[in-house]
Parts: sequence; structure tokens; C-alpha cells
Amino acid sequence: MTTIQPEGEQIRRAVEWISEEKQASPEKNRLKLLEEAGIKFNLSPVEEEYLAKLTKP
Repeated sequence: MTTIQPEGEQIRRAVEWISEEKQASPEKNRLKLLEEAGIKFNLSPVEEEYLAKLTKP
């Protein structure tokens, strides 16, 4: 059964996840994390682009 998330909730969760991953392992590649987050949180290409802008160093 799928759970309906409020609009933007997946992006918020992806930002939190990326932040946690970077804190745990600062050497992790940002672009690789963005790619993993897109898959993990089922983000659309537009959402992935927005996520990349949000997490820009």
C-alpha cells in the first residue's frame, strides 16, 4: 500500500537524508548522493534539479 505524501514532503526527506549522509561521511560525492536520493525518494527530474539547487555547496 502506498502512502500519499504532502507535496514537497519527498524533497524535504531527501534533503534531510543527504545532510545525514554528508555528516556521517563527508567524503561522499554530492552528485552520487543526489542520484541516490532521486531513486530512494522517487523524485521526478524537476524535483531532482530543485534538490540539486537546494544542496549546492
